[in-house]
Amino acid sequence: MKIRIQHRTTYTYSQPVQFGSHKIMIRPREGHDIHIESSILEITPAHTVHWMRDVNGNSIAKVDFIETASKLMIYSELVLQHYDSNPLDFVLEESAVHYPFVYDHHTLPEITAFTPTLYPKDNATLGDWLAKFWKPGCPPIETLSLLQRVNQHIHDTFQYQRRDEPGVQTPSETLKKNGGSCRDFATLLLEACRYWGLAARFVSGYMLCEATEAGGASTHAWTEVYLPGAGWKGFDPTSGIVTGSQHVAVAVARDPENAAPISGSFTGPNTAFQGIQVDVSVVQIDKPAPLPVQNPPPQNQPQIIQAQAQQQAQQEPAPMEMVIQPAAAA
Repeated sequence: MKIRIQHRTTYTYSQPVQFGSHKIMIRPREGHDIHIESSILEITPAHTVHWMRDVNGNSIAKVDFIETASKLMIYSELVLQHYDSNPLDFVLEESAVHYPFVYDHHTLPEITAFTPTLYPKDNATLGDWLAKFWKPGCPPIETLSLLQRVNQHIHDTFQYQRRDEPGVQTPSETLKKNGGSCRDFATLLLEACRYWGLAARFVSGYMLCEATEAGGASTHAWTEVYLPGAGWKGFDPTSGIVTGSQHVAVAVARDPENAAPISGSFTGPNTAFQGIQVDVSVVQIDKPAPLPVQNPPPQNQPQIIQAQAQQQAQQEPAPMEMVIQPAAAA
């Protein structure tokens, strides 16, 4: 699947301000499933860019500005190939098929940072909510079934609300409001997994769907859980599905605050900032062309001809049609 992603973010100010260093994470994580064919990054005002990778392997553009301005605009356009067409094409290790399970001594040191909860004060509230799915003392349950039940429940029962302001809601806030943005839902699922002792991380990126194809959309967020035998597998509680070819991961982090697409500062009056506008478009550009609509048969044939055709059809069996299919490519 070939996908084009266009992402424009514009900050406006009432007067020229001085911008501090900005960290931009909008370049997808390449691998066996994603290959970037072309990329454009345009930024105003004048600046310098240095690329780096952080501790999680995210691609980061560090931007330093060399002039003041009353508007900051960041535009990215990417064309990529996505090959992950079957998100369920994996086999868990036998020890992880049912929950609860423990990570082996080789894996545990590598994922220890992704297991403690970020909001320990919310653990009691979170535990009460999770008891409806599984609680200590219950019989073992299929791991994937448990994760998908929680994932689907958030999608089915919580109200989605787009929020452009920075930060995430705590799990308690999301549970109390019974709603939030995609990053709030991802944080709730993240903390649920960690409450159960599973390694989980926050993911920011893009999603191909009707809303993003139409433009005027925003970035997306979901959760990845480390499952022995499968690796990091994504669960999207906003959509209630396991992530696949419609999801494009950009950044992963232990803490959602460290996966923001754009972060930075400015120097100027507190009242200078006027607003932010985000416009994201994600489109599949290799869709098969629709089949041409066949012209309907003419409606002005003489009735006598139609009657004769009907009589002949009743008297003679219809000939069998033979369709020759082309041989499948090797």
